[in-house]
Amino acid sequence: MKTLKLKDGTEISYKDWGEGQPIFFHHGWPLSSDDWDAQMMFFVNQGFRVVAHDRRGHGRSTQTGSGHNMDTYAADVAELVAALDLRNTIHVGHSTGGGEAIRYASKYGQERVAKVVLISAVTPIMVKTERYPDGVPMSVFDEIRLNTATRRPQYFKDFTVPFFGYNRDNSVVSQGIMDNWWRQGMMGGIKAHYDCIKAFSETDFTEDLQSVKVPVLVMHGDDDQIVPIDTTAKLAVKLLKKGRLISYPGFPHGMPTTEAETINKDLLAFIRE
Repeated sequence: MKTLKLKDGTEISYKDWGEGQPIFFHHGWPLSSDDWDAQMMFFVNQGFRVVAHDRRGHGRSTQTGSGHNMDTYAADVAELVAALDLRNTIHVGHSTGGGEAIRYASKYGQERVAKVVLISAVTPIMVKTERYPDGVPMSVFDEIRLNTATRRPQYFKDFTVPFFGYNRDNSVVSQGIMDNWWRQGMMGGIKAHYDCIKAFSETDFTEDLQSVKVPVLVMHGDDDQIVPIDTTAKLAVKLLKKGRLISYPGFPHGMPTTEAETINKDLLAFIRE
């Protein structure tokens, strides 16, 4: 992997393969760019330039003690995009990465972003608020914080089960997929993971969604046990100027991995429209 030293000294690790129109992938919590393996391989073989970074504190990037908020995440992406001079780019974000992608597109992407894709994304906001009274109670995120801070190795193993829907009767469990998720998580820094919980749960992306003028595809599984579709995707698409929702019956939160063939096909169709 390559690295870019940001203005504050943080080193961001990233992959940059191929040529053609760029697709920039934003990973979810608490993972790394490796979570996009199925998409990176597919799209580089379709003639695209594919780029994915490890968010600060995650994967192989610097384990910073600060800056774990959406504004900094988006600013980091802006530095990397400018350094690589990416233009006419498709930004694809999964889960937390969906929030990062839409914040970047809203604040920095006016002249560089062609389209945005939000997959199982945390937008417009996850936690219950006065504006979004049907959101997830804060107690759920407090529990995630506690477990991340005090028993991260085992908690991350346990987390893979609902993440990939492996607690459903008809699921085909892959130990390799579960182990790879855990590997990625444990590569990152515990402080970054702890702080990022606030970022992905409490950041309100309403204005970001409303301000983005490019086409946005929202993709979400209706059996997502991590980011419920009713309180995120179904609300997000109503806020977008050029939004479209594809809802996938029975698909889990980790559908880019478990259902890569379907997700890649629909992504490619949207990009080529």
